Amino acid sequence: MKKRENLKLLLMQVREDQETMREEWESFARHSCLKKEQIDVLNVFQTPHFCSNIIDEYDALLIGGASSANVLEQEKNSFYPSAFSLIDYCLNVNKPVFASCFGFQLATLHLGGEIKHKEEGFEMGTPLIELTNEAKDDPLFRDIKKSFYGVSVHKQYTDTLPPNCILLAQADYCLHSFKVKEKKFWTFQYHPELDTPTLKKRLKVYQESYVDNDGGYEKIIANLVETPESNQIVKNFIDRVLLEES
Repeated sequence: MKKRENLKLLLMQVREDQETMREEWESFARHSCLKKEQIDVLNVFQTPHFCSNIIDEYDALLIGGASSANVLEQEKNSFYPSAFSLIDYCLNVNKPVFASCFGFQLATLHLGGEIKHKEEGFEMGTPLIELTNEAKDDPLFRDIKKSFYGVSVHKQYTDTLPPNCILLAQADYCLHSFKVKEKKFWTFQYHPELDTPTLKKRLKVYQESYVDNDGGYEKIIANLVETPESNQIVKNFIDRVLLEES
């Protein structure tokens, strides 16, 4: 059995802002109960072309959110072919994958699903997320409450499950989590790695992109709630997939 202190993970990061890059890396480390030095970062803006077998030396792949990239505008960035190849490689060798927000959308498209865009009235804050019946036997969700709050900020979404996948969580607005059948591959439209205090800081940075100037930021902040169950899922991935099953 592997030991926690010996784990090494790769975070495929789709960020350009230095502060958000650091915060996302630290958030994954904090909620997985790993040291930051145990998570290497592959930033696809800095390194858009890379070999899929880069993941061979790691125990798992993490895919985070995106500050500016849009999966519906792939012509604007050159990293997509390498990113899709990495997803395929992980599926082929059954390398554990934990993909949130942009990672969810990237996987949804590549697995044959559909991503839509909503410019107004999109999901932002800490919505209530509901688990499906299938989640009760899933290692990441089996002791999580049927309904819980999670951090979510996104304009792209899906309301249809890709083929060969198991729906684990959803909300009124969209689907929120699925797993690829018979693979160690989990996706989350919300941010299990992100907690409410960190969201407040991030919204302050990106409020021009996501929040109107007429008291919108203050209203969203006032309605935020804590997300301990959502954050627990990151640790469950480490404990139950990378350690218990190793």
